[in-house]
This record gives sequence, structure tokens and C-alpha cells, in this order.
Amino acid sequence: MSDHLVEIIVFSLLFLVVSGMGFVAARWRRPDNLASLDEWGLGGRNFGSWITWFLIGGDLYTAYTFVAVPALLFGAGAAGFFAVPYTVVVYPLVFLVMIRLWSVSHVHNLVTPADFVRVRFGSPTLALLVAITGIVATMPYIALQLVGIEAVLKTMGVAGAGFLSDLPLIIAFIILAAYTYQSGLRAPALIAFVKDILIYLVIVVAIIYIPARLGGWAEIFGAADAKFKASPAPNDGVLLNQNNQLQYVTLALGSALALFLYPHSVTGVLASRNRNVIKRNMSALPAYSLLLALIALLGYMAIAAGIKPIGTDVNTVVPQLFDRMFPDWFAGIAFAAVGIGALVPAAIMSIAAANLFTRNIYREYINRDPTDAQEAGVSKVTSLIVKVGAVLFILVIDPQFSIDLQLIGGVIILQTLPSVAIGLFTRWFHKAGLIAGWIAGMGGGLLMLYFTDNPAIKHAHFGGSAFKLSKLGLDTPMTIYAGFLALGLNLIVAVVVTLIARAAKVADGPDGTQPSHFTADEGDARIKDLDLHGST
Repeated sequence: MSDHLVEIIVFSLLFLVVSGMGFVAARWRRPDNLASLDEWGLGGRNFGSWITWFLIGGDLYTAYTFVAVPALLFGAGAAGFFAVPYTVVVYPLVFLVMIRLWSVSHVHNLVTPADFVRVRFGSPTLALLVAITGIVATMPYIALQLVGIEAVLKTMGVAGAGFLSDLPLIIAFIILAAYTYQSGLRAPALIAFVKDILIYLVIVVAIIYIPARLGGWAEIFGAADAKFKASPAPNDGVLLNQNNQLQYVTLALGSALALFLYPHSVTGVLASRNRNVIKRNMSALPAYSLLLALIALLGYMAIAAGIKPIGTDVNTVVPQLFDRMFPDWFAGIAFAAVGIGALVPAAIMSIAAANLFTRNIYREYINRDPTDAQEAGVSKVTSLIVKVGAVLFILVIDPQFSIDLQLIGGVIILQTLPSVAIGLFTRWFHKAGLIAGWIAGMGGGLLMLYFTDNPAIKHAHFGGSAFKLSKLGLDTPMTIYAGFLALGLNLIVAVVVTLIARAAKVADGPDGTQPSHFTADEGDARIKDLDLHGST
């Protein structure tokens, strides 16, 4: 640990400064009363373009992205670049979808995607399924933020085996829980400014300084190519091959469709002041894709630098690269960028999961007429429980397995696409069709994931998201993203059951929306509260 004293001091100081900002955020843009989900969970729905830019960017580009994307390039090569095209594809799609969701949510005072489904399809059962799906898909995502912090702590020599070695990690999340409880969404919104500035600083320096020390980009790509040519894995390499191209394309597209279905992504968007804020951000956010591409290249730099993982944890390759290449003081700044990069999305995710529980489980099935203060109180407590669960998750379960769970998170959340994303444009689907489609897609997706092994990490089941087409009886070594097939099954069943239900004249749920609700903007006279329990 003494060898990393300067790094630990710099990391700790920056971490404490940011934590202080988290507590101060309770007074930043403070309303008369924080005791409501609009204020605590959505920041008053009044964030402008700059705040929204940093909030959504801080929400989507996490410590896991900072650590695991280059780790994937380090281990498998070009396949890891799937994250770059999907973040380019996603923003035009989101541009069309999210402005409609913002408008209808603004009119009806909706807080979660499940709120929208409840109003649009008049089905508490379908809304419950969407809420549970969002919570389940978000939990491992929160835990995965710990992977980035753990990788940094391991590199600095302050983490290892046993409870006491995990104490710094536990303390970090206790601090996170405290200021999130007090400040709500304002805390990650304020911290996101510092987080993004640090990450941009570290990446710009890394992309210039490290290649210069390693002999240039030709040496870096040459070392990566040599490593993969010597690898026994047939799909590893600096270029894709015929066996992994389908997996690459479907994973990129499936991930793009899934990204803004996550409840924490929706939370960032609904906190925006008006539709123009969303439009400007969706037009400018592809700049983060350039940042992501530069981050990914750190994996190849680690190969050229001869970095070896600590034990079997490949997530440590980037922190070790910083530790070896940078002066101690700047390595401390880089480690702080990774650690703070974990706090922002973890806070937003816990708030989003808590809002889902409060609005769509507590309010629907436990207390049907809560006050604003009761809703805010339940969300605050639930956000603490979610964080505790995430900490226990990472302490009890192998972190490598939790990364595998992130890969299947998209498979899970994609099953809400027909009711949430498509539901924003059409009410054609019958609620029975959407429920049946969800059951088929979720069941089929989990079944495919169960039969996906990963010999490299000795997992016979749930070893990743690359489903072998040979398991469907096809004579090919190619794989495909399991979420892509599961979503296809979901849509087919939803269409068939809808047609049957319409033909049989099965009663459908009432639609609480009107076409004009999807275009409402700031100051619109149509904005009103809606009793979510007025339909059955």
C-alpha cells in the first residue's frame, strides 16, 4: 500500500470533495419542499440543456464502461467495439421516442416507464411486469458500478479477500447512500459535472501520453494483433470474422434498443425542462461515442504495455495501465475519475429503481392514496435498500459473474420495448397480447441464457449473451445476441395474441392518453395530474 500512498491521497481527497458536493446538492436549486417524487426523484423536472447533458452522460457512461469495455478489447479484440456503433445508432432512435415520453409524462405527472404503461394500456398487471423488469435489470447494473471501484482499490493495494479488505468499498457506498437519501437526483446531477470533466481530462491525456511512451499506435496495434493470432480462441482478433459478425451486429442493435428502456435512462430524460432540451441533448450526445471509442483503445494499450490482470480479474487492466504509465499524482486523478464515474450512475439507478417500487408496487398494491411526502419517504428508504442489496451482491457473488449478468440485463429490459417504446406510437396491441409477449420473450430469453456456457470462466449456464445457433439445429458455429431472438419471440406472440383477443372481442384496458398528450411542451395548459387508479 505504501507504494501507492500518493495515489491513495489524491483519490481520497477528490472522493471527499465530490461527496461534499453530494450533500450540498440538497440546497442547489432547492424548492420549498423536497418531499415529493417530482423534486427528490426528478429534480423538479426543471433541468436545462447543460445539466441534462452531464446528467444523461453521467448516467449512461459509467465506471463499468470505463473499465469493462477496454477489458473486453484486451481479452477478445474487435468484438469489444460493439459498444461504439450502438451508441451512435441509439440517439436518433431515442430522439423520436423520448420526446413523446417526456410530453405524455409531463401531462399526466408520470414518473416511471411503468406509470406510462399503466395509463396507456389501463392494465395494472402489465405495469407491474414492466416495473419488476426494470428493477431486476437495474440491480446488477448498480452492483457493476462496484466493479470499477474494486478494480481501482485492488490496484492501489487496499482491496483483496475478506470483509476488512472490502471496508473501503462499503464506506464509499455508505457515503453514496447518505447523500442520495438527502439530495435525491440533484446529487448525481451536480457531481456529474466533476465526473465528466475528470474523465475527459484523463482520456485526452491517456490517448496522447500513453501511445508516446509505448512507441506509437503501430506498436500498440501490432502487439494486439500478435496476441490474438497466438490465442487459441477462434473469434479473438483485431478484426471481426465470419463467426462473430452476426453476434456483433445483433448485440449492437439490441443494446441500442435496450439502452433507453432502462429506468435510470428515463429518469434523466424526464428531469429535463422541456422537449427542446431533449432534442439538443440527443443531437449532441454522440460526442460521448467518440469518448467511448478512445476509452476502448485503452485495452489495446494494456496489451502493448504488457499488463496482466490481478488474479483473474480482467477489470483491473485499465487501472494497472494508469498505475504503470502515469506519475503517481495523475494516476490518483485517473483512479478518482473511475471511482466518481461509478457514483453518478449508481445514484441515478438506485433512485430510478426506488421510484418504480414506490409508484408501481407500493402505490398500486399497498397504499393506494399516499401523500407526496409518503411517496418520497418510501423512495428514499427503497433507494437505501437497493444500494445495500448491490453491495451484498458484489461481496457474496463472484464479480466476474456479475459482469455476465450485465450482459443479460439487455435481454431482460428489451422485453419492455413493445409496451413502452412501441406503445408511445400505437395503441394497437391488446394488453393480453403484451402480457403474453412479455412472458414468451422473458421465458425464451432466460432459457437461451441458461443454455449459454462460458468455459473461460467455468460457467455452464448464464455465461454470456452470445447464443449458439447450433442449439437451434443449425449447422453453423455462429452466435447471435440472445436478446435479439427473445424480442422477436415477444413481438410475434404479442401480435398473434392481440389478433386472437380482438377477434374474440376480449375486453381491453382503457387508454388514458390522447394524441395531443404526446406533443405537449413546457407551459402547456393540458398539463394536469392523473389518478393512476381511475382505471382497472
